[in-house]
Amino acid sequence: MSPDDPAQRVVVTGDGPLLVEGPVEVDLPDGTTVRSERPVVALCVCRRSSIQPWCDTSHRRRARRKPPEETP
Repeated sequence: MSPDDPAQRVVVTGDGPLLVEGPVEVDLPDGTTVRSERPVVALCVCRRSSIQPWCDTSHRRRARRKPPEETP
């Protein structure tokens, strides 16, 4: 990548996937590379997705913690 190449945008969401402007190639731990031609790709960071490294919205099904109750 040279300084003149446009930077890829990565959006870190609060409790969901990383959103990356595509197309993208992802190198996996087993040495394989997967590619997506989509304009925006959601990469799973919760490790619950059944279609790793892509997000399948499994993070939405996890139980949310209740905020601590205040004592008077």
